[in-house]
Amino acid sequence: MGRVSTNRLPSPFADRTRRLRDDLLRAGFTADGLLELLGAPAYAALARNETVPALRATRGGSPLETLVRLFLLQCPVPAERARAALPFDECLEDGWLAGTAEEVRATVDVRPYGGPVGEDWYIVSDLGCAVGGAGGAGGAGGAALPEADRAQLVLGVGGASTTLAGITLRDPVDRALDVGTGSGIQALHAAGHTTAVTATDVNPRALRFARLTLALSGVREADLREGSLFEPVPEGELYDLIVSNPPFVISPAASAGAQAERGRLTYRDGGMSGDALCRTLVQQSASRLAEGGYCQLLANWQHIAGEDWRERVSAWVPPGCDAWIVQREVQDVTQYSELWLRDAGDHRAGPAEYAARYDAWLDDFEAQKTKAVGFGWITLRKSGAERPRVTAEEWPYPVEQPLGEAIRSHFDRQDFLRDTDDAALLAGHYRLADEVVQEQVGLPGAEDPEHVLLRQNRGMRRATEVDTVGAGFAGVCDGTLSAGRILDAIADLLGEDPVLLRDRTPASIRLLVDQGFLLPV
Repeated sequence: MGRVSTNRLPSPFADRTRRLRDDLLRAGFTADGLLELLGAPAYAALARNETVPALRATRGGSPLETLVRLFLLQCPVPAERARAALPFDECLEDGWLAGTAEEVRATVDVRPYGGPVGEDWYIVSDLGCAVGGAGGAGGAGGAALPEADRAQLVLGVGGASTTLAGITLRDPVDRALDVGTGSGIQALHAAGHTTAVTATDVNPRALRFARLTLALSGVREADLREGSLFEPVPEGELYDLIVSNPPFVISPAASAGAQAERGRLTYRDGGMSGDALCRTLVQQSASRLAEGGYCQLLANWQHIAGEDWRERVSAWVPPGCDAWIVQREVQDVTQYSELWLRDAGDHRAGPAEYAARYDAWLDDFEAQKTKAVGFGWITLRKSGAERPRVTAEEWPYPVEQPLGEAIRSHFDRQDFLRDTDDAALLAGHYRLADEVVQEQVGLPGAEDPEHVLLRQNRGMRRATEVDTVGAGFAGVCDGTLSAGRILDAIADLLGEDPVLLRDRTPASIRLLVDQGFLLPV
């Protein structure tokens, strides 16, 4: 059998897709079922695009093994085995399968995906493009495609998409917008806590894949619209939540605006110079947000010589919006170029051609005075505040996922700090956040520690150094006494002037509240 055409995508007929879903579930083709069948090592190997362990684990021919070979490993299977595993004739007619009377193969990748409360969902994407790995999008599935198809690749579940899903607030809201939906992962999550979901993408194939993902996962259909960024969303149409995993890669093809540039991939290259696409998305989001609404997105940003990246990205935030910008990783321009050259499969070109493409990336960065590229997330809240609070920080350390509740709490604390002067701060009551521990660092046998740290085991998992007063203050914050009364007691214990202690402590209290160690009662 030859290569399956990517132009023909399955048709999500409601009744037939429901029957296909029922057969997948009946066979145990779920995230839990895969782990049980394959075992942890083979299951983990799949995430690295290594298929040999899974091939060895699926030699028995059961319906579940057949489905794994069809949809995850993209192997041809005997037609009689496929017939025993799913509604065979309908899948052929609707385009989920292609082949002959003797042998069939899948036309798309169908990957079980566990929802946040145990839902059995499925992500539908292009063959060979479900996850990352050494091969990237230019690997087993992408490299074999004609250039016209390859430019319109639609990826499935990857690290970026799961990161965004994990940080997104999940409060029930009326309307959500997924900008650049791809295979529909964020729209799928949003369907669980919103009344209506709108999803946009410049790639019409992506919208068709998103429709397949939602239909096969058994959730209601979204309002799918073709267009770039907010173009399909008219002014005045407001949303309580906007999410986006945009095509944020800063590449020469995108910078030159060369839409037909060889190797350009729609899913990653936005066609704007530098990080202008992410800047535009942030700046335009306010006009599509309802009051109190949130916009959450992943982004890349340039580190320009002579500029502080925090000031540069903070300047993107539109008026009337609070923001939290977190840089999770930084790569120098050589690392960044190599990463995305491999993603496109350019490392398999001849040495001279690869060197020329690599040179083009470095030329582009040099022209823009870019020394490195940062990756992270940006959360905006339309607060309407006259004095918006914008925080930009670097935090490359492990965090707890899901993080949505911690992000909402961050903005609640920003409201409190903005509206509370020092007198009110000292009159307030606080409690120590859950699972905060104190660590003391010093030489063995020393009478006093050199450093005292408070460390969070939840949320951002921060650590901050405190002095004796700060440690004592945090230790007795259970919401019973006001901050001022606690400080008076500490002053009496240490023999300090209580007035002076009250004068110098509010900044420390603000820091502990800002970082989530102390919570206002």
